[in-house]
Amino acid sequence: MNIVLLDALTLGDSDLSVFDGLGKLTVYQTTSSEETSERLAGQQVIITNKVVITAEHMANNPELKLICISATGTNNVDLVAAEKAGIEVKNVSGYSTESVSQSTFSLLFQLIHQSRYYDQYIAEKQWCDSPIFTHIERPFYELKGKRWGIIAMGTIGQRVAELAGAFGCDVCYYSTSGKNTQQSIPQVSLEVLLSECDVISIHAPFNAQTENLIGAEQLKQLKAGAVIMNLGRGGIIDEAAMAEALETQDIYHATDVLAVEPMLANHPYLSLKASHRLVVTPHTAWASVEARECLIGKIVDNINSFVDSQ
Repeated sequence: MNIVLLDALTLGDSDLSVFDGLGKLTVYQTTSSEETSERLAGQQVIITNKVVITAEHMANNPELKLICISATGTNNVDLVAAEKAGIEVKNVSGYSTESVSQSTFSLLFQLIHQSRYYDQYIAEKQWCDSPIFTHIERPFYELKGKRWGIIAMGTIGQRVAELAGAFGCDVCYYSTSGKNTQQSIPQVSLEVLLSECDVISIHAPFNAQTENLIGAEQLKQLKAGAVIMNLGRGGIIDEAAMAEALETQDIYHATDVLAVEPMLANHPYLSLKASHRLVVTPHTAWASVEARECLIGKIVDNINSFVDSQ
């Protein structure tokens, strides 16, 4: 069985030897749209994270039997065309719950503790010249007693709720689909969540219900000092509106995702004057060592289950 991994770079330095017993593996670190067709020739199995697989690709490769997506989202594969062609598509879910949940708190603490400021204070040897034993120029806050609003109460949202509760937060949530009504914590409207919560974390997929869910009008509803974080998908927050709000309002923002990735060189976040109100990470929240090991293991399981079903 011929297997091609089209974008191994998205998996970092993960051990790929687990694929050795499955067939002949060809690995490409990255694959452009111009390179995709040639690299699919003669392959029975594709492993792709973000490389787009179209109906034309499938039609031109009659040997193709299985597309493994090394992620949860399936928008990079033409699922209708795959079904018509009898090509099975398998994604992976549930591998990054702990990684994303932990990253949520990592981003939050950088903001509410102003860690970068104090680290720089030390690096510049300013503490060495201090007339007293401490330095508390930037205020920082405790989580206990704060209200935490979660947008989208899926597996990750539920785990974040559990951890926030352990810190003594009063947790509520907003369902972006309107279908999630069975949670043990209070469900509120988006307006209530935005206007009443001290901390807001987004763990939603990108779809028609969530596109630009948080725009200029919604940002104006945030209370003073509020922290809003996006650990879901880019495009849920209007980034131009957020940049403006960070300059004009007493709010803070952390995000691991952007509408266009990689980040554009002229992105408004890069020229922000109020940079202490912002933390951005390059779509890494999902990618702990353990999460990537779990992801690869689940891809192997998907290939094995496909082979067993034949």
